[in-house]
Amino acid sequence: MTEDLCPKMFPTTQLEEADGDGHNSSLNPTMGEIISRRFSRRDFLQGSLAVSAIAATVSPVALMTAEKARAATGSAFSFPEVEAGVDANHHVAEGYDADVLLRWGDALFPDSPEFDPVNQTAEAQARQFGYNNDYVGFIPLGGAADHGLLVVNHEYTNPHLMFPGLVKVVDGKLEQGPLTQEQVDVEMAAHGGTIVEIRRVDGKWQVVREGKNNRRITVNTEMQITGPAAGNDRLKTSADSTGTKVIGTLNNCAGGVTPWGTYIMAEENFHGYFMGELPAGHPEASNYERYGVPEGSYEWGRFYDRFDLSKEPNEPNRFGWVVEVDVSDPNSVPKKRTALGRTKHEGAESIVAKNGKVVFYLGDDERFDYVYKFVTEGTYNPDDRAANMDLLEAGTLYVAKFNEDGSMGWLPLVHGQGPLTAENGFASQADVLIETRRAGDVLGATKMDRPEDVQPNEVNGKVYVMLTNNTKRKADEVDAANPRAENAFGHIIEISEADGDFSATSGKWEVLLKCGDPSVAEVGATFSTETTKNGWFGMPDNCAVDSAGRLWVSTDGNSNEATGRTDGLWAVDTEGDARATSRLFFRVPVGAELCGPLFTPDDETAFVAVQHPGDGGEDWGGHGRPSYYEDLSTRWPDFKDDMPVRPSVLAITKVGGGKIAV
Repeated sequence: MTEDLCPKMFPTTQLEEADGDGHNSSLNPTMGEIISRRFSRRDFLQGSLAVSAIAATVSPVALMTAEKARAATGSAFSFPEVEAGVDANHHVAEGYDADVLLRWGDALFPDSPEFDPVNQTAEAQARQFGYNNDYVGFIPLGGAADHGLLVVNHEYTNPHLMFPGLVKVVDGKLEQGPLTQEQVDVEMAAHGGTIVEIRRVDGKWQVVREGKNNRRITVNTEMQITGPAAGNDRLKTSADSTGTKVIGTLNNCAGGVTPWGTYIMAEENFHGYFMGELPAGHPEASNYERYGVPEGSYEWGRFYDRFDLSKEPNEPNRFGWVVEVDVSDPNSVPKKRTALGRTKHEGAESIVAKNGKVVFYLGDDERFDYVYKFVTEGTYNPDDRAANMDLLEAGTLYVAKFNEDGSMGWLPLVHGQGPLTAENGFASQADVLIETRRAGDVLGATKMDRPEDVQPNEVNGKVYVMLTNNTKRKADEVDAANPRAENAFGHIIEISEADGDFSATSGKWEVLLKCGDPSVAEVGATFSTETTKNGWFGMPDNCAVDSAGRLWVSTDGNSNEATGRTDGLWAVDTEGDARATSRLFFRVPVGAELCGPLFTPDDETAFVAVQHPGDGGEDWGGHGRPSYYEDLSTRWPDFKDDMPVRPSVLAITKVGGGKIAV
């Protein structure tokens, strides 16, 4: 197959900005520049250049032996490492089981139809587990670690893997045909989220179809718009003259669970769902350009006017928000909480600060965009759930600025403060929130390399920022202040908030890891030498902190052509002698990325989401050609000829029980 065959035959619906140019044209410094300037000033005293200086008088063998001994005595993890590689199945560390709990199309209710891949309907899909499971959260019921509600985001769809007969051979080439309205309706029902009761019985997790709170949320679920932007003219459409109601949520990537037990669905790459053109001279033109609207990856606008800019020019402003769902009531109306801003949200993980305010950390997943946090105006009451239910209505949204000396500041996005005024096009707080990215631009926030999950750690008081990559930094931009041009493998930033207070407006930062293959010198990876050839990774995406405060990192983009491995879940030491040591715990089948991950409160189960398995195979010797419904690179997890590949959530447990990696 030719190199350009895949984009022609399979229009991109993944919408993860893997190859996007980014839309930030501000002159704010990039994170790469900040990192580089900082390292150029201090590396002779610590870090890689310190090692180089010492190596002038101490042999490399002695240095490596000393570091290995140091790291070997300090790791917080204990498990046999998985061997990195590529094949059609998943693999977990020896001594552990990885059981499929939920697959695309699985029944969620007593009356759900069984999955029939050749006769899919929107009505059936709305009663079944959705597609491309991403975020996974667990809300205990009755305080138990073995019984609760699993909440799962369904980010996007891959029609060439979902629908039979869609890809055909035309003039000797594979081409994907247009979707029918019925197929579009299935796609819309496969988006959104799932809330389902689960229980652990005899050490194994199972779905409780009779759970009274079981629910599917889709692109057609009615929602309420709340907060400072609610009712603004820029959110009004012909279907909603109030600007307070919206139908559906889409591209829900990572997410969160609040301290009061609600489910957070974060809307990420909403730009791809819109097509058409704005009327000439429309005031939203520059706003939409900053967000990449429209991209037109989906065909929904052919059948539904709200996804056609020429017919509903304000509709994109109603997406890109954080959505809160009350899981205790299956009939509750989800709320889009505009106080947390409008970006391409990668998650919304939260923690209670010393003063009782709740802090949410937010990444905007695009090259050269920003890291944010939101601090509630009110305080959390652990004894009164009802009193917490509107904490996300009011608070302060901040954007991060990282300084060369290792300090950082959180800049408030508040109308009337600094440049956020009518003179600069912000007539109200609603405008600041609708155009959150531009507000960050004018405040001088630091351009980041695709900020994804941002995870606070209650145990050690740190915050971890996953930065997936940025291959758009050009080689001619490289100088002494910018050593990682074409940053293909990403890095992880560790933040220490001032005085250990998560609501602080200042702090310090450090690079925990520069990712990539440490055996390739020009990559500049910084894993400890105790990290094996299986333990290094690139493209950090999602992460989790277990109850012991240990960091787990999942990846998106480890191409077997570039790295000889699939994506997976790595255990990463952050403390003590073993800091920056990484070990591979679980790996996905060919074509997939790993999402989630999530640990139960007792650390005896890790839930992981395997997304878009089988999406690719051209560069794997076991397949060697594009993968589509009739010719799949894997039929994971069923491995049946009459079943397509199916995104799934797995429950990982230790054989015989016990805490994971202990």
